[in-house]
Amino acid sequence: MKTLTLPASVLATTLLLAACGHQPTTAIAESTATKIAASPADDFMDRIRSHCGQAFAGRIIADTPPPTGSDAFSGKALVMHVRGCEANELRVPFHVGEDRSRTWILTRTASGLRLKHDHRHQDGTPDDSTMYGGDTRSSGSALRQEFPVDADSIAQFEASGRTASTTNTWAMEIEPGQRFLYELSRPGGRLFQVEFDLGKPINPPPAPWGHE
Repeated sequence: MKTLTLPASVLATTLLLAACGHQPTTAIAESTATKIAASPADDFMDRIRSHCGQAFAGRIIADTPPPTGSDAFSGKALVMHVRGCEANELRVPFHVGEDRSRTWILTRTASGLRLKHDHRHQDGTPDDSTMYGGDTRSSGSALRQEFPVDADSIAQFEASGRTASTTNTWAMEIEPGQRFLYELSRPGGRLFQVEFDLGKPINPPPAPWGHE
């Protein structure tokens, strides 16, 4: 039987890679995937995703200063529904009584997370004020993520005369099996928070408008 003799250059390269602890491509890919999965953004998304398909009742725990005039939330049943669970996107409709116009959209970006508010009319057409929100500017944590208003949303708010909203920061908190918090705040003392009891799932509501 012939003995296979490797060229000296190939043999030297092989020995060098072994000495440097060279990892196979599959091992490098697995290592990279582990690092990505361990990020706070992904942990946060996974916490919400663990409740996929479930719905929960909520209550307002902060609303300062108190609203003047009509209040769209007062006396209404508040329900969140973890309805859409894609690999890099979560869709969570937020129903206020019979109003099914609102859906929170969380998207995984290259640098963190993005929150958008999808608002629809009953016929499914987009509201004039829709898809506003912002991107995270820090890593946040598996418990809490904050979304300062982005430039496109500021332009939308200015065009519609809602200048107070140009300084909005939205936030979400999640403790699986315990609580979910949606928050809106802005300088000057504005704070709105709705807390949902994740320990008591309820019957899922109908689909949000435009997504039947």
